This record gives sequence, C-alpha cells and structure tokens, in this order.
Amino acid sequence: MRQFIKFTFASCLGVFLALTVVTLFFVMLGVAATMQPVKTLNDNSILEIALDYSPPEQTNNVQTGPFEFKTKDVLGVQEIVRLIEHAQSDEKISGILLDPSMIGLGPSNGKDVLRALTGFREAGKFIVTYADFYDQGGYYLASASDHIIINPIGSVDFRGFSSLVPFYKDLLDKTGVKMQIYYAGQFKSATEPFRRNDMSPQNKLQTREYLEDVYGEFLTDISMNRKMPVQQLRSIADGLKSTDAEAARALGLVDQIGYEDEAIDWIQNQLELDSDTKPRVMSIEDYHLVANIDLGAGSDRIAVVTAEGSIIHGEEEYGVISDGHFAEVLSKVRKSKSIKAVVLRVNSPGGNILAAENILREVKLIQEAGKPVVVSMSDYAASGGYYISATADSIFAQSNTLTGSIGVFTMIPNPHQLLNETLGIHFDTVRTARYSASFTPFFDWSSEEHEYFESRTDDFYTLFLEKVAEGRDMTVEEVNEVAQGRIWTGKRAVENGLVDRIANLDEAVVAAANLAGLEDYRVSNYPKLQDPWTRVINEITNPDAETKIDSYIEQKLKQRVPHFEALRELIFADGPVARLPVVIDY
Repeated sequence: MRQFIKFTFASCLGVFLALTVVTLFFVMLGVAATMQPVKTLNDNSILEIALDYSPPEQTNNVQTGPFEFKTKDVLGVQEIVRLIEHAQSDEKISGILLDPSMIGLGPSNGKDVLRALTGFREAGKFIVTYADFYDQGGYYLASASDHIIINPIGSVDFRGFSSLVPFYKDLLDKTGVKMQIYYAGQFKSATEPFRRNDMSPQNKLQTREYLEDVYGEFLTDISMNRKMPVQQLRSIADGLKSTDAEAARALGLVDQIGYEDEAIDWIQNQLELDSDTKPRVMSIEDYHLVANIDLGAGSDRIAVVTAEGSIIHGEEEYGVISDGHFAEVLSKVRKSKSIKAVVLRVNSPGGNILAAENILREVKLIQEAGKPVVVSMSDYAASGGYYISATADSIFAQSNTLTGSIGVFTMIPNPHQLLNETLGIHFDTVRTARYSASFTPFFDWSSEEHEYFESRTDDFYTLFLEKVAEGRDMTVEEVNEVAQGRIWTGKRAVENGLVDRIANLDEAVVAAANLAGLEDYRVSNYPKLQDPWTRVINEITNPDAETKIDSYIEQKLKQRVPHFEALRELIFADGPVARLPVVIDY
C-alpha cells in the first residue's frame, strides 16, 4: 500500500510539474511577445496595409482554435479606418502601400475603408497598390489609389455579383429525413433550401433587388475613383474582358504591369529618394502600436457597443453575440455614471429570438435610464440584428447595408423514415399524457403538433412586428407591409421607414452626442476584449477549463441529440451497469 501511495504521489507530482513548466513556458513566451521592441516611426514613412484575414468589426473579436497562438492584435475594421484617418494628418506618414488581395470585407465595411483611403488621397498624400491578383472586393479598395500595379501573370476578377444557394430537399427525401418547417413572412427564405429545389419568385425578387443596388454602388464608387464611365465598367464585366494583366491595363483598370519591388521604386520616385535609399515602411499592425489616436476628451463618455456575429443564447464567446455576456455588458454601460449615450454598432444576420429579446430588453433599460441609443448598422443588421435595433432613438445605416428580414422561422429535422425503414431502428413509448412524448424526432408528428409550432412561429412574428411598430412609431399593419421576411438595402430601408438616414459610425457618434447634449466627450469601446496572448494564457492557466473542442462538441451533442448522455455512459461503461432502462422526460 505504501508503494502504491508513493508511486501515485510521484505520478501526480510529475503531472503537476509538467503542467507548471508548460504553463510558465507559454506565459514567458507571451511576455516575450509583448515585450518586443516597438518600431520607431520616422519621417517620410509609408503605411503598409496588407492584411491576410477578413477583419472583424471590433479588434480581436474573433474565435480562435484551441492551439491557435497569435502574438498580434487582429485589427477590426473600425480600427483600420481610424488608423488611416490618423495617418492622413500624421506628418511622418507620406503615403500608403496597399495590398488588398487577401482582405475580405463586406460591402458596408468595404465602403468605410474606401472612404478613409479616398480621404487620405484627397489630403494630398499618395496611395500605390500592388497585388498578384485582384478580386472584386480588393479592386474596389485599390480604385482609391494613385497608381495600381498588377503582377504580369495576374488578373482582375471583374464580372459582377451573384448569389449561389444550395438546396437539400431531394437529398433529405432520399435519406428519409423530413424537415418540419414553419415560417412567417412570404419573403423569409432561409428555409427554402430544405423545402424547395430552387429559389422562390419572392426570394429571387429580393435577392436581385439587393444585388443590383449594391453592385450599382460598387460601380459608381469605382467610376468616381478611376474616372471611368459606369457603362464602360458594366461592359467590362458583362464581356469578361479583364482576363489577364495586359487586358486589365488596356482597359484602364490598372496602371502598370510589374512586381512588388517596382511598387517600392514608384514610392522612391514620389519621395524623390536616390536609388540607394529605400523608403521606410511600417505595417498597419505596428502603426496601431505607435499611433496615438484621439478618442476625445472630458469626463463624459459615449459608449460604442459592437454587436457582431450571430445571436446565440449562452455565455461569453468571441465572434458571436451571446445574450448572457452581451446583456451584462449593456447593463454595465447603463449603470456607468460617466456614460451619457450609447451607439450600438450592429453587424449581425440574426439568430436566436429569445437571445435577441434579452438583449433588446437591456437596450430599452438604457433608454429608460435617460441615455439615448443610436444604432449604426454595418454590413448586416437583419432579422434578429434588426430586432435588437428596433427601439433605438435613431437608426442609421450605410446605403448598401443589408437590413430588414423581419420574419421568423422554426425548423426541426425528423429522421423517422431514415431510422425505421433504412436503419431498422424503432422506438416505442409509454405516455402519461396525450402529448408527453410529442415533438420528438422518432415519430411522425400529428396535426396538433404541427399546429402548435405554426402557432408559436406566428406568435413570434407578431411579437417582432409589435417591437418594430413600437420603436419606429408605426402601426403593426404598416410594419407588416415592409416586413414579411423581406431584405432591404439601407437606402430602401430609409424610404420605407425602417432606417432614419444614411450615415457612418462617426456620424452616429455625433448624433448620439447631440441627443445627450454633449460638446466635450470621449469614446469608449465595448465589449472589452482581451488581446490574443492574454486569452491563450487565461485558457492555459485556468485549471477548471476544458479544451474548446471537447466542451463545444459535448455541449452541442447534449443540445441536439436526445439520449446522448445515456448513450455516452453505456459506451464508456466498464463492467456491469446498474442504470434505469429508460430516459424519462418531465
């Protein structure tokens, strides 16, 4: 027994020491990363913007894998915009070197960055762009440049916008899985891939309307920047004419065929440097560390609260809007004596309506506390994203924001046929009440069960209409006319009363200050997000934390798969099992 205790203690001690060493290693690595010398900004410096990721709305608001270690902040769109605007008046920054080939932006965020680049150029500073190839989003940003260079074997992908929708109904029919679908709103098309084999006329109508609006604005902006008629740009796209670098130059889409070092040569000429003197280039990530951006002054504050990602019911997660955490953030904002107004920056396609209701309640409590709330819509503020915006004092959007989609759907898979006829798995039940075993995926549903979910879906839709009617000072009937699950661009949403006016985030902040009667104020951003290394270290040093993968899979399986817990216990049982032979739902 003593030997057993001794070896057990030694094993535990070894594991403890190993974990301690690993933890200290990562902590020291993180400290070393944060203590790297900050680069010095010299005169005649060039700001390099060459991001290899799709920027989130808010800096560092991205989900990371369990073994994904980052040493630099993941810059958000609004931080990128602020840095470009700051560089515009920074005497040490002479120009921008842009590589947009890997930057993925939505139409509204892309317009914000384009606006900042255009302002930089109009201030008398230059922008040169080099890329091996240009997709349409990358070329949109490049159009603000003084000089565009493309690799000799590159191309400009310039062929218009489209929407591709996969449909699964035939697959589900063949496999014996029936989707129980209930939706309110004739344009609420999210369920179509599971109940149709093509797009409905209503869905094609709204999708075409949205794409034409956004595409038209895309062409107009490029036309202004490149001094090319919109009709000429349409002709290039319709004829698929920019197939290679030579064609792109001949059409006037680019200015030079060359290599990245020739972009540096072009900068040298602009700065009138001799051939042996290379321009000093600083990445926008490094500039983020040295730039001293003015967020205002005074004791009064305006909170910019970013709601980004799908709306889910749960606790804190990055890259999504989890109602437990987000409601807590809004509650702190409401209780803060120094915060006098709130700008809710929404970039969300929607999600769980219960979670949206919990968030909306906190928004209304802020208003009841006497603090004005202004919504600033980004790429998306649709469905649940519009729900959390509905009662704001003012709603602003970009002209190409996708908003509306005021509708509700419920979708539940039923694999009864697959289980019974294909796999040979059969279920039986004993009931203590008529509906005690209802709404399971193991039996065909009765007409009463279908009617229940249809009624609940309609009730949620009515609730949605009432929230919008309350916030927009409209009747439920007026809201219903522009609802029906239909999507709108921001420009059309202004026309139908769902949005007050076209404005960007900066203008929304000014509007919030005016509503609160503020002249001197500073801007504070929420939620407060940890930098990548802090997040990694906190996860490693938390002794109670499960790995992200294990906890995520287990949580989802428990939620989605009935009897998962019992099945897992049976699979991993060691020896005879003394357990209830059935699972009882109360």
